[in-house]
Amino acid sequence: MDLKIIDLSDRHGKFVISGVRPDIANALRRCLMTEIPKMAIETVEFHLGPIRDEDGKEYESVSPLFDEIVAHRLGLIPVPTDPDLYVYKDKCVCEGEGCPSCTIMYSLNKKGPGDVYSGDLEPLGSQELKVKDELVPIVRLGPGQAILVYASAELGTAKRNIKWQVTSGTNYRYYPTVNVDLAKCEGDLDCVNACPRDVLKAIDGKPAVDDLEACTLCRSCEEACDIGAITVSGDDTKFLFEFETDGSLTARQTLHKALEILEQDFEEFREGVSEMDSA
Repeated sequence: MDLKIIDLSDRHGKFVISGVRPDIANALRRCLMTEIPKMAIETVEFHLGPIRDEDGKEYESVSPLFDEIVAHRLGLIPVPTDPDLYVYKDKCVCEGEGCPSCTIMYSLNKKGPGDVYSGDLEPLGSQELKVKDELVPIVRLGPGQAILVYASAELGTAKRNIKWQVTSGTNYRYYPTVNVDLAKCEGDLDCVNACPRDVLKAIDGKPAVDDLEACTLCRSCEEACDIGAITVSGDDTKFLFEFETDGSLTARQTLHKALEILEQDFEEFREGVSEMDSA
């Protein structure tokens, strides 16, 4: 398999893989969607009873939403994750008790009136663990209301719950091939105007491919050309991938982890088949 990186920014990934079958490409897509481990808030403890500020003013520990809804919203907030630093809680040496190797602790202490955002979550430890998206709304507190919670995040994958899903918009398509037969072309530029993605442009009065990787294989240009001067096809051994992350991992970390997981899965499958053959 050959890999060509087009873009791997913090939250966006775009790349081309070639020399693989469609089933392998789909395995990579599914891995990106469901098997990348990340940290997400799983347990939330709510303070019960009155809360006093520094001046002695008393607030009621209540919000307009049920605690279950607030906990659900906290669970969906992307938590910064280093996939090589943390282990699954049930496989940790602490035996699930919770420790810095498997758990991140956060506190949330806000008094109304006002809106509570994800940026109000404070990590109990390094500030590098502070949530990057600080404007995710959680709840709006009224006068005299307050919220005080302690939340713990743990490692998981989207196979367990969607809140552990790192990527969104994960898709791939056959790498496009657009051929323009200039010998047949009569200079009609209807095909250029028909393309919704500006794949074609006019050069010296003739259509030419300008941005091949923008092609979605819709074949609008083919349909607009009555003389068959343009042909569009997809290469079933070469694929154009694109995905976005929620910010818990960078696109580079996500792709690297997906390839690592796939390699491990394929190796385990190969070993399993070898054991069956030798039995």
